[in-house]
Amino acid sequence: MPGHINEQSRAASSNGWLKSYYYLRFAVSAAWVAAAFTVAKSSLPLAAAMLVAYPAWDALANYIDARRTGGLSRNKSQLLNFVVSIVTAIAIAIALGHSMNAVLSVYGVWAVVSGVLQLLTALRRWKTNGAQWAMILSGAQSALAGVFFVKMAGGTEIIGITNVAPYAAFGAFYFLVSALWLSVSDVLRKSPRVAS
Repeated sequence: MPGHINEQSRAASSNGWLKSYYYLRFAVSAAWVAAAFTVAKSSLPLAAAMLVAYPAWDALANYIDARRTGGLSRNKSQLLNFVVSIVTAIAIAIALGHSMNAVLSVYGVWAVVSGVLQLLTALRRWKTNGAQWAMILSGAQSALAGVFFVKMAGGTEIIGITNVAPYAAFGAFYFLVSALWLSVSDVLRKSPRVAS
């Protein structure tokens, strides 16, 4: 019985962190999207900084989340996502010196790899935290968006930060759905105890 109680408290603590984490990821992504469609659209230096900052923030977020949920050694998919996102931020900074098509190509490759890694993280968490279906969808959609980015980068269309913004917007949406779903799940799990 004590072991069962400890396991339940660990799960509740993990869910509490995940809710906060998902809400934070939503807020940052939503703010990034809002800036991309407004001030950054007409400011190349700001757009460039934001394009580098997006994967850099993803790297930091994955690192913090992995540290809070058992450490990097127990969260291999997030460790890989951390490394891939750092490399991506550097690659984007370099690609900005060439063209926005090159930047979009880098974003495309990153979206595919990070999407698959996010999907793997969500599948691993399903057993312990539940409510990961939105993160699985997000990972799969990220990978598909990445393929689309690479294809678009090879075309003649003029590329800007607003081409990346919808991708970030969908990410924000899925983080919000996941946070809300965990919140509802917690309420439903506690309601029988309240009634008794």
